[in-house]
Amino acid sequence: MTLNMSIPALLFPAISLTMLAYNARYLAIAALIRQLHDEFTNRPSENISLQINNLRKRLRLIKGMQAVAIISFFTSVVTMFLLYVEWMPWANAIFGISLICLMISLLLSLMEVQISTRALSIRLDNLEEKK
Repeated sequence: MTLNMSIPALLFPAISLTMLAYNARYLAIAALIRQLHDEFTNRPSENISLQINNLRKRLRLIKGMQAVAIISFFTSVVTMFLLYVEWMPWANAIFGISLICLMISLLLSLMEVQISTRALSIRLDNLEEKK
């Protein structure tokens, strides 16, 4: 396959939208952490402790998701530069790295969604306890 300027450029909107989604997740978790902090300060409970541990894992994953997505974005830009200066072997290799980074980022996102689902389960357990 011949790599041209339009192929890595196709990743720009995909990576940008992915980063927006990751940022929205981060902001939602930050708000939840602030809320849980207030709840835990007023009334400590085991349920809140479980949620805090869960949020800590999610924050680490989101940090990784964002970092790898940024690397993917950066390597796409480097690929376009390498295509511009006509260093095709390097452009192909760097573009491959960009795709791998995007896949890793999406995999981390999948893991974060799984943990997020467990967090909702903890909240539901809390509601059932109050019945």
